[in-house]
Amino acid sequence: MRRIYILSYCLLVLSVTSAAQSVSFDTVSIPLNIRKNAAVVVRSENIEFEVFDIDHAKLSWHRVITILNDEGKDELNFDQVTDKFSKLDDFEVKVYNLAGKTVAKYNEHDLISVSIAHEFMDDDKNHFMHISVPSFPVTVEFNVILKYNGILNYPRYQISEPNVGVEFSNYVVKVPTDLDIRYKEKNIQLKPTITENKKYKTYSWLVKNVSPIEYEDDAVSYESRYPSILIAPTHFKLDDYEGDMTSWKSFGNWYGSLSKGMDQLPDDRKIFYRNLVKDAKTDKEKVKIVYDYLQKNFRYVSIQLGIGGFKPFPADYTDSKKYGDCKGLSNYLQAVLKVIGIKSYQALINARYNKEPVDPDFPCNQFNHDILCVLLGQDSIWLECTSKTNDFGTLGSFTENRNALLITETGGVLVPTPKSAPFKNTIKVYTTVDLGEDGSGKTNSTLTPTGEFKQEIFDLMNAKSDEQKSKIISHWSFKDPSEIKFADKDAGDFKLDVVQDLELLPELKTGSKMFLSPSIASIWTYKLPKAENRKQDFYFNFPFEKKDTTVYQLPKGYTADALPESKSAGCRYASYSTKYWYDEKSGKVYSASTLVLNQYKIPAKDYAEVKKFFDDILVDRQQRIVVKKTS
Repeated sequence: MRRIYILSYCLLVLSVTSAAQSVSFDTVSIPLNIRKNAAVVVRSENIEFEVFDIDHAKLSWHRVITILNDEGKDELNFDQVTDKFSKLDDFEVKVYNLAGKTVAKYNEHDLISVSIAHEFMDDDKNHFMHISVPSFPVTVEFNVILKYNGILNYPRYQISEPNVGVEFSNYVVKVPTDLDIRYKEKNIQLKPTITENKKYKTYSWLVKNVSPIEYEDDAVSYESRYPSILIAPTHFKLDDYEGDMTSWKSFGNWYGSLSKGMDQLPDDRKIFYRNLVKDAKTDKEKVKIVYDYLQKNFRYVSIQLGIGGFKPFPADYTDSKKYGDCKGLSNYLQAVLKVIGIKSYQALINARYNKEPVDPDFPCNQFNHDILCVLLGQDSIWLECTSKTNDFGTLGSFTENRNALLITETGGVLVPTPKSAPFKNTIKVYTTVDLGEDGSGKTNSTLTPTGEFKQEIFDLMNAKSDEQKSKIISHWSFKDPSEIKFADKDAGDFKLDVVQDLELLPELKTGSKMFLSPSIASIWTYKLPKAENRKQDFYFNFPFEKKDTTVYQLPKGYTADALPESKSAGCRYASYSTKYWYDEKSGKVYSASTLVLNQYKIPAKDYAEVKKFFDDILVDRQQRIVVKKTS
């Protein structure tokens, strides 16, 4: 599905004011509570969103910001996406020095505009530029106008962002009385001033003197953490497709209307699929067979042509081309399942790591992806049709823990997607080490992934050879891979073998003793951010289970001198265990470790406990196996 951004990340903090000349440019005049801990201060901002008709609107903003230091330099990157339904109508930027003198001006001719062609079917354009400044602090003024000739998403009022203070900000929405808007506060209590005449209804939100909120690593996106006002239409129109957004049911009806008649397949393909599943014993087995076939024979491309950003290509077109975007592939698989007598539903979802679920009480389009749901009795099977790595019936962290909008015959129904679980994302590492008497060693590690770790291996497969080596060293702490071997991804096998020939394997070699790391591939390397005064929940990418077994074959004449103590530790959200033993008969030292993260979201109040747990693991991994020469 196409991703419509009324305002990009950069633009969500841009605005409009008609009195920029009255704004002070010195930093001394900024109140201390706003300047302290801020990288950027919004001096004055006015945003006006005017709706003329169901499919025509204009967004204007004038914004004056002072960038205090290098941490705020991203605000110098202007970035706006337009498409068939939107146009950048005006653009002007002025840069002022501390004395308030204009030192640079930019307009539309200074923008770089490029087509965003993910593959070859995309009419989006990106307009961007970098504003060069000699030093900080610096004040920048933006004047921007966007026009829309078809609109589904109304712009959110993003009041605050990380490390941004706000002196003055005003957001105004003007809408015909017969259309009206809906709104909802997020992380703030702020009611609008509402005025009305015979033709228009006007909403105005005003804030002053907002202190910056500290940025915290590994929290979810700023849209859900910081004060904002969600805005949504009651009725909307794209091309000739008019819709109602006052309920999830009515919005689902609109989206479903775009797919009507798009599920037809040629007769020979119907016969093919019926033959493909003829020996399957159950409907679930049939679904798995056709899903596996889709993964191996179709590929994902992005299709963003006008209403095609929402309307899928016909199933027979997808069949002949063997490609499609998320809605196209979901529509295709839905058509195939229909042929073999199995009912399924497309489902809209807001996809991305740790994206906040859409609000059940506020129908609006926050979706950017399309997946498929098959209901077999009490069993729900969720299918990610764009993935080459997802196991059958597994969504993964991109879409788990969300609310999805099922597109049914009677409209949209909001339902939860499955919750993530550690057993869905596992990686097992088994390493054998031939240790030489001189400290040299040959290691052979086999990494066997499931779930999200399969995607990591898949990405590694498709990287350049030098990048593969670099990532293996940085991600799993290998020293110097001499050979990297991948299994057959087309057969669904994502195993990875890493071979190393090392001149010196021990961490330390002194006299008759060698000090060895407990494992060749590290089970945990990341030092979590500080815990002091944590206010936001902490997010891992996904829960997981990691297992590592390392077997050292000692050289003749060597024996184990000292082994680390086996350990078992845990907290409310994770567990960790290690075990060491020596087999005197074979001359092998064994090291086995398991790390399980049960929950990806850690409440802020519990974060210090979790950080200590993982910090203790880093300390424990510093222990060494000691072997010595006896003869």
